[in-house]
Amino acid sequence: MIGLADTTRELATPRARARLYERSGLAEIAEKVRSRERLSREEGEAIFRCPDLFAVGALADEVRVRLHGDTAYYNRNMHMNPTNVCIERCLFCGFARRSDDEPGAFTLSPEAVFERVASVVARSPGLTEVHVVGGLHPKKSFDYYLDVVRAVRRAAPRAVVKAYTAEEIDHFARIASLSLEAVLVAMREAGVTAIPGGGAEIFDPVVRKKVCAEKIPAERWFEVHAEAHRLGIPSNATMLFGHVETPEHRVDHVLRVREGQDRSRGFQTFIPLPFNPKETFLRKLTNGPTGADVLRTLAVSRLLLDNVPHLKAYWVMCGLQVAQVALGFGVDDLDGTLVEEKIVHMAGAETPIGLTEEQIVRTIREAGRTPVERDSFYRELVREPREERALAGEIA
Repeated sequence: MIGLADTTRELATPRARARLYERSGLAEIAEKVRSRERLSREEGEAIFRCPDLFAVGALADEVRVRLHGDTAYYNRNMHMNPTNVCIERCLFCGFARRSDDEPGAFTLSPEAVFERVASVVARSPGLTEVHVVGGLHPKKSFDYYLDVVRAVRRAAPRAVVKAYTAEEIDHFARIASLSLEAVLVAMREAGVTAIPGGGAEIFDPVVRKKVCAEKIPAERWFEVHAEAHRLGIPSNATMLFGHVETPEHRVDHVLRVREGQDRSRGFQTFIPLPFNPKETFLRKLTNGPTGADVLRTLAVSRLLLDNVPHLKAYWVMCGLQVAQVALGFGVDDLDGTLVEEKIVHMAGAETPIGLTEEQIVRTIREAGRTPVERDSFYRELVREPREERALAGEIA
């Protein structure tokens, strides 16, 4: 594991950084970044072409320091996938099944969801978030998905329920003949207080047609999130990269998120997701992004997204070691303990199913950062000593 603290010290002086940026062709871009001027599409593409990965990372890290100091966030969370039966067939997905009869398919009743979440809460009483996403089941009504949220709420009354992607919310509106506002209000009344950023994939319509032709277009994805933001429901935004898209498509995607944030101001975090092709239909076309490509994409995202406060390296998809290094490439969040994650692992991820809080804290500290436990809205959590003793030894 390289020592980020050591390399940061080597570039501690403005003169040393200026020399680095001059050698790598980033001097003018660095000046704009330091002046807090917005970078253009052409500049984003130029950063992708820069031959010096370390210079790109160092510049992105300047932005991270300006926004967050040495803080690196994590939370105690779990994923709950109520079903993987889905009417869509995305080429990058190894999770979905067409029907309940297909091998590997599962559909949990709300009662089973309650039992599974309650079991995790019993082992991990410090849990602060339950992330709920799944398939678009051809036979389940909107009421089923609301009942799942209610079950999670009963099982984990102290946790935030972050539930359902824009793709799912659009599906609910269609099958229930409801407006987006009505769907989101019903979700909020059931217990949802935030929505995840999934379903974004790559916004370019040509690429989108190749890898997920049945998904809603980018315009509808942003419409869903804008309505959620209008109702006071914050969200995240994601980007799936390393399949058939180009760096230019990535820059376009990030800039669309930036424009969306200018309009609705509700995106908390941007999460670039490295594609794992192992158990997908695209496995013969790509091996997925390299570690260097992941780090560069994270850094470019930080430099272009001047209006989204947080950048996450989702360790399940990045790999824990790359995610750790990413804390020196503009990243300020590693996500969390992630009990019960299925979607990425069914696509072939070989990362752990979950981590303990101790493992995440150690990972952050080894990178020279200060670990801070957060809630779903990036408020720091400070636990009382008695509570910490009660949580000692938890499986989270």
